[in-house]
Amino acid sequence: MKGNHLIETRLIGSAGLSGARTIGRTTGCLDELPTLPERIRQILNIISSAERKPGNMICFIMYDITSNKVRTLIAKFLQGKGCTRVQKSIFMADMPSDAFQDIAMKLTDIQKMYDNNDSILIVPLSEDYARAMKIIGQEVDVDLILHSKNTLFF
Repeated sequence: MKGNHLIETRLIGSAGLSGARTIGRTTGCLDELPTLPERIRQILNIISSAERKPGNMICFIMYDITSNKVRTLIAKFLQGKGCTRVQKSIFMADMPSDAFQDIAMKLTDIQKMYDNNDSILIVPLSEDYARAMKIIGQEVDVDLILHSKNTLFF
């Protein structure tokens, strides 16, 4: 397990080192986001799941990373860890606290590997605060997305 951590960390961290082979901005589906209603449905599924495991925590992981290659690898890393992409540089997750600590440790190690002015924020949320989240967007109707509107005819 620890060896796997080192390989993952070195792979992502080396992408930010000067002289490292660079890739173009073409990142395939990583830059393409699901539609806004699909992303809202994913967020609401995370925070309102009746099957949330005890000891799990909800968190946002947000980043501002200048290197295209590092940014792409971080996004792939987070998706591989089961995080849900809600914006291009924002992920949301519902995970056990040890998985949260593992992700935080790996991202810290990667951040230290190369000279940069990047930032990564990992923000844990209480379930109550997550449920109080306001979703604002183009013609967003959360009730319609959740199919929770009831109509009563007289």
